[in-house]
Amino acid sequence: MAGPLRQLSEAGVSVWLDHLSRESLTSGSLAAALREREVVGVTTNPSIFHKAITGPGSAYDADLRDLSLRGATPEEAVRTLATADVRAAADLLLPIHQRTGGQDGRISLEVDPRFAHHTEATLAEARHLWWMVDRPNLLVKIPATPAGLPAISAAIAEGISVNVTLIFSVERYRAVADAYQAGLEAALRNGRDISTIESVASFFVSRMDTEVDRRLEKIGSPEALDLRGRAGLATARLAHRAYEDITRSPRWQALRAAGARTQRVLWTSTSTKNPAYPDTLYVSGLVTPGTVNTLPPETLAAVADHGDIQPETVRTHYDEAARVLSALHDLGIDHDEVVQLLEDQGVGAFEEAWASLLDSVGASLDRFRHATKTR
Repeated sequence: MAGPLRQLSEAGVSVWLDHLSRESLTSGSLAAALREREVVGVTTNPSIFHKAITGPGSAYDADLRDLSLRGATPEEAVRTLATADVRAAADLLLPIHQRTGGQDGRISLEVDPRFAHHTEATLAEARHLWWMVDRPNLLVKIPATPAGLPAISAAIAEGISVNVTLIFSVERYRAVADAYQAGLEAALRNGRDISTIESVASFFVSRMDTEVDRRLEKIGSPEALDLRGRAGLATARLAHRAYEDITRSPRWQALRAAGARTQRVLWTSTSTKNPAYPDTLYVSGLVTPGTVNTLPPETLAAVADHGDIQPETVRTHYDEAARVLSALHDLGIDHDEVVQLLEDQGVGAFEEAWASLLDSVGASLDRFRHATKTR
């Protein structure tokens, strides 16, 4: 009998791993996940690189020593280390990319989070990362902030494949889809082959429950407490309903006829933050064909061990999802306020991880320079 991860894949969900480190590349653990656990893509973010580069072990020491001798800045060192890992992962994923016609076998790398509210800097960073990695299966991650949306369109217009991140609401998802389509239309006008451009829209799930549950517990009524743990799935399901509306539109059909690839919805932030909830909640609850679910290693292991995968758990719950959001509104939960808070927190968390990474790498560079001078 097929295991849960195989069932998830057979249900049409692409399983991506939300993790990358030098150790996972050199030890063969990433290759094993591709071979044995249905993994067909990888995502990264500033927090993941912070843990990888500053964690225990000496996987990066030789590179850091060489970078220190060259007088590299912390920013240059971090980009050198991160892009090296991403290139290696991209090469490992390339056979999957080729086998799936470019749909899977993708690796994501995020722009500097300090540029989240600066359109031109984000676009310049996207161009730089696209050039540095130089692999056809790269996705440059750009946040879905108001400033990020025009950068997404411009990057797509230039032929850069994009993973749009930090999406928390259906309304922002629709804006992201519009930005993608505008970019494709511009690419067509510029004579580009748009069949080579790929994009996913990364919808954050568990963080919605964390914030909404806090507000529900503050209300404290039986009706409020009964809604805990339901906002994340409900919002994600309604985003998928919006995806279906968009892909049925005449605008999208015209782009598809010109060779455009569908911007798949990607479920992220899929580890449960509340230990009272099943650790596979945001996997088993978001099964529908043509989507991606990116899982941190512990969630991937949990699904492999005891995941309960049904063939469809999204389209069959649209009405229920709408009722959940309506009930939250009736209780006074301000959806727009929650979404803005989550976006601000998401950008802030990545900025903090990035700053801490730069500080740690800067300290390592100084340590190696000092050691070299004292010899």
